[in-house]
Amino acid sequence: MHMADALISPTVGAVMWAATAGLVSYSAKKVQKELDDSKVPLMGVLGAFVFSAQMINFSIPATGSSGHIGGAMLLAILLGPYAAFLTIASILTIQALFFADGGLLALGCNIFNLGFFPCFIAYPLIYKKLAGDNVTKRSLIIGANIAAIAGLQLGAFGVVVETFMSGITELPFNTFLLLMQPIHLAIGIVEGLVTTAVVLFILKERPEIIQRVSAGKAFGNISMKPVLVSLLLVALLTAGMLSWFASSDPDGLEWSIAKTTGEEELQQPEGIHSVLADLQKKIAILPDYNFKETEPATSGETKEPASAWSAADSGLSTAGIVGSIFTLIVAGSIGKLLQMFNRRQQKCPN
Repeated sequence: MHMADALISPTVGAVMWAATAGLVSYSAKKVQKELDDSKVPLMGVLGAFVFSAQMINFSIPATGSSGHIGGAMLLAILLGPYAAFLTIASILTIQALFFADGGLLALGCNIFNLGFFPCFIAYPLIYKKLAGDNVTKRSLIIGANIAAIAGLQLGAFGVVVETFMSGITELPFNTFLLLMQPIHLAIGIVEGLVTTAVVLFILKERPEIIQRVSAGKAFGNISMKPVLVSLLLVALLTAGMLSWFASSDPDGLEWSIAKTTGEEELQQPEGIHSVLADLQKKIAILPDYNFKETEPATSGETKEPASAWSAADSGLSTAGIVGSIFTLIVAGSIGKLLQMFNRRQQKCPN
């Protein structure tokens, strides 16, 4: 559900950038009291895990479409809403800058749609109400599934509204909405199952994590090493190998656009859109999660399609592992900097 710049007007893009910047600032301020030597590395590792998980597009049967998890609900359950929002913002920024996944103008929209709704609406208003203060396995399963679906449905609705308000496409609101919501309902069901599976693993290994996040407390002296090692290994395995077998079908947003317009790709407007597109091409080190093409095909020459194995060996595995490590470093560094800033404020309150 990563929006391209072709959907967004400069005005809507700027407004959503401002809204997202405000949420980042608010989250950074609120999260400082919760950060400690246990939560900071978990931010980095979970960021890497969600980055790698988003590389796995799964097919939606009988539609010709595919989807991937958003991951913010999982982050919110295991980190709390503020650390989760900062982590998903890190993931989406890295994807846009270094992998050209989602537009630069639309980055504010993407962070808002995939971060705000799960972290600040679905998590406190749905998950916490259903899971309750004394989390049980049953309440966790129900809460995580329903909240994950709701968060993705709200995010899909946000895409439709932002596209409509931009007014630079010919996507009719009602048709676009009636395609976006059902396909993302299917994706949300899978996200709910994945979220539940990971959270149940944490509940079994370190139930204190979920209990303290639910109470808004720091982790304290919880032993995190087994959880961190397990999640990091799964992240690297997913990014480096399982990503080879991701579906090549268009994702839910691309599918909805194609069904509405009859075109697989929207025309990129001139002006700021072209400027940002050129900038993104220069910044992206592994565009579309593969190596940059150095020798374009000559006229009339047809490239042989690469096998899944060769594609993974040459580009996809590299992109997945590099992206996971980038996210680990960036999300972890944000947590560490905020932790250091909070400690300095406590020492020098004036």
